[in-house]
Amino acid sequence: MRSTVLIRGWTTRAILVPMIAAAVTVPVYSQQSASAGEASVAAAATPSQVQAREILMRMARFLSTAPSFSVSLNTGYDAVQNSGQKIEFDERRKVIISRPDHLHAEAERSDGSKVSVVFTGKEIVLVDPTNNVYATAPQQGGLDESIVYFVSNLGMRLPLAVLLVSQAPAEFEDRVRTIDYVEKTNILGTPSHHLAGRTDTVDFQFWISDGEQPFPQRIVLTYRTEPGQPQFWAQFADWRLSPTISASTFSPQIPAGAQKIAFAAQLSTVSSATRKPPTDKGAK
Repeated sequence: MRSTVLIRGWTTRAILVPMIAAAVTVPVYSQQSASAGEASVAAAATPSQVQAREILMRMARFLSTAPSFSVSLNTGYDAVQNSGQKIEFDERRKVIISRPDHLHAEAERSDGSKVSVVFTGKEIVLVDPTNNVYATAPQQGGLDESIVYFVSNLGMRLPLAVLLVSQAPAEFEDRVRTIDYVEKTNILGTPSHHLAGRTDTVDFQFWISDGEQPFPQRIVLTYRTEPGQPQFWAQFADWRLSPTISASTFSPQIPAGAQKIAFAAQLSTVSSATRKPPTDKGAK
């Protein structure tokens, strides 16, 4: 059921590991039917929707302005088989960021393989000790720019990356179409607000801790437009706003004898640049 691709994605299985594509909403409006020739009338958001928006926006602003933080995650995602059966794969992750331009993220997959990525401030280094290979690329500005480059240009996957960038509130407002308050619960071990909402393609649920530090405690995403409607979930633990950072935190640990290879996107760029242009046989 699995295949391996070297330095092609943050996870090397040839299935999609989703990034969060949902978050905060602007005030929610419901469209009502209008008579012929009249425009639709927008109804104001309910108190429950306003409350949900305020909680989620507060979380987004809190994380986006934190100078540094670290968090551990247990995550899982569905791989929908041709038969329609869903197989869940799990990962353990730890992420440390230090603004303006440093990141360290490591993951251990359910099959025991490991991978890590470091933004040193000057370059991006991805290490795959399981295959004893690593790849590097110049870092593109600060943390936000580097994350966008890592995901969009290098074709890598960094689940929930939107929670790491300073533009999170604006990104969230742009994507979410509806959101509402579900309940307040202690089921996760800390008083939390349970919220549910939708983007154009994703149904999402957030559990966000109550109090002065509105950390995400749990996230569930359902990709309702994908075959089988696969889910991604993440359970957060050990949030720290002042993580222990040493000289080695943002120094990549490359195994002895590891082979340096290129990101797949880099190979595609080189191939395109060196490809000969077509010959105009009609030219004299």
